[in-house]
Amino acid sequence: MTLQDQHGEQIGSSFQLIEEGNELTLNMGPHHPSTHGVLRFILKTDGEVIRRCIPDVGFLHRAIESIGEKCTYDGFMPYTDRVDYIAAMFANHCYALAVEELLEIELPRRAEYLRVISDELNRIASHLLGLGAMAMDIGAVTPFLHMLREREHINTYIEELCGQRITYNYQRIGGVSHDLPHGWRDRLLDYLDHFEKVIPELNRLVTGNQIFIERSANVGPITAQQAITYGLVGPNLRSSGVDFDLRRDRPYSVYPEFEFEVPLGLGEMGTIGDCYDRFVVRVREMQQSISILRQALLKIPTGHHMAKMPKKIKPEEGLHAYSRIESARGEMLGWVMGSGGKNAWRVRFRTGSFNAMGIIEEISRGMMIADVIAFIASLDIIAPEIDR
Repeated sequence: MTLQDQHGEQIGSSFQLIEEGNELTLNMGPHHPSTHGVLRFILKTDGEVIRRCIPDVGFLHRAIESIGEKCTYDGFMPYTDRVDYIAAMFANHCYALAVEELLEIELPRRAEYLRVISDELNRIASHLLGLGAMAMDIGAVTPFLHMLREREHINTYIEELCGQRITYNYQRIGGVSHDLPHGWRDRLLDYLDHFEKVIPELNRLVTGNQIFIERSANVGPITAQQAITYGLVGPNLRSSGVDFDLRRDRPYSVYPEFEFEVPLGLGEMGTIGDCYDRFVVRVREMQQSISILRQALLKIPTGHHMAKMPKKIKPEEGLHAYSRIESARGEMLGWVMGSGGKNAWRVRFRTGSFNAMGIIEEISRGMMIADVIAFIASLDIIAPEIDR
């Protein structure tokens, strides 16, 4: 099977290497440990130097958006977990917000606080996995095990909260499925005290490691203008020095009630927007999530965890709404249009990983193959977010 690009140029074969003069076409993926999922990159190389790195996506397409048009509104909620299985709370939240706007439902304040708590816990868990995987891709196995250990602790708290460790189905249209278990808040506050002390240890192990710095600093720098042009979002955007976070600049839920900072790439070890900056920004985001969690846990109001819902969820035909939230991978947008019946006429998601794929070909030109591995890992791409 031979593939062609949009100009009709042959870009490679699924089954063999193609050598043309001094240029070699290699297939990295779709089953390669460094692609972080079922992704394929077609590499045109001159020795170890990348001439072109062409993303080939679609291996994980599951028609989730079409399923959202076949299921009932509330019946689709478990499927939203699969939009990003590493940070499923955000897709729950994004879809629920859009439907709630269609129905003009106002949530109890306690439900809003529970959503923020679950989101920020999931943000930390997602970043721990992404940072550990990046360190391992570069060659450091031990940090991954340390970060996975802490992620398992967080998954245990989430499991106590909603019964699941990965695909949560916790946030529902109108609120959340469960209130806090007895004693859960105090136990989590104790764990946050522990985890806050773990982050400096991880910094000494990875962020300040000279080998890690040399492998990531000045590798794959993305300027602020490039980040904006390619539509990068979240940590990938902020690492390039663009000061934008939906939680602060387009506030939703109860985020305006919390004080937190927005970490930016500073080029501390190299160029602003390089792989090192993308790593460090996510580390500092975890510290900010700890602060938000403490504030939410200490200020959480009494009340119900679910709003009073209509017996049947049937928004008017043609009525549509969209929502924007700050996921672990940046801005996630959900759009829902009512059909007048029990299921939506259209459901769409816009995700950060899909946008990040677009910039890989431009930035990777002239890189060494090993540096492309570090660059892709630093973008924290999740395959289900790309294909849906």
